[in-house]
Amino acid sequence: MVITHEDTNASGKRLISLILLISLAYTAATISGQKIKRMGVQKYVGRIKELGRTVRRHSSFYIGLYGANWVNFMENSYELVAELLTLNPNKRKYYQQGERAMRLILSAS
Repeated sequence: MVITHEDTNASGKRLISLILLISLAYTAATISGQKIKRMGVQKYVGRIKELGRTVRRHSSFYIGLYGANWVNFMENSYELVAELLTLNPNKRKYYQQGERAMRLILSAS
């Protein structure tokens, strides 16, 4: 489904404001994704490029957008993760790595 500017019932100042808002959100997510990639914690958000693949899997926009979603999920499921860690304490090291990545992603936002 393609949404056109006619579907938004926006014209004039309202249309310009809407376009500006969308472009700012896109730019913010892209910059955040570039920071996440530079920090080296992209693998926690999305798959990284595989060997033999000529085109990268995810854009900086995707990584920035889903980085925020991943952090929100981690914050909301803390109790469940704590309960799972009591069942498998040997996984604590991996969880701590994920927590570090989450802090870095939050600092990029």
